[in-house]
Amino acid sequence: MRPDLAVLPPRFLRTQEAAEFLSLSARTLEKHRTYGTGPTYRKLGGRVVYSVDDLQAWAERGAVTSTSDPRGSVLPAKRHSVMPPAHAGRYTR
Repeated sequence: MRPDLAVLPPRFLRTQEAAEFLSLSARTLEKHRTYGTGPTYRKLGGRVVYSVDDLQAWAERGAVTSTSDPRGSVLPAKRHSVMPPAHAGRYTR
């Protein structure tokens, strides 16, 4: 008898498996994790794991229909400058 897939917990992948799932290198996925540009991950007992649903959602953020479309919202695995928050008030110069 087949288990009901609706009641099974989400499948989690380690870094190497998640990288293969996304057709990336494990090192690129590690860089995304370091810079905060990659898919959501979890730390379970000191191990980094990725939900298949989170990997698919992250990949979908980069979907475009043509080269003239604005670029998807998936950033490259590198450090990005952070825009300082615009604060209103008496301390603003």
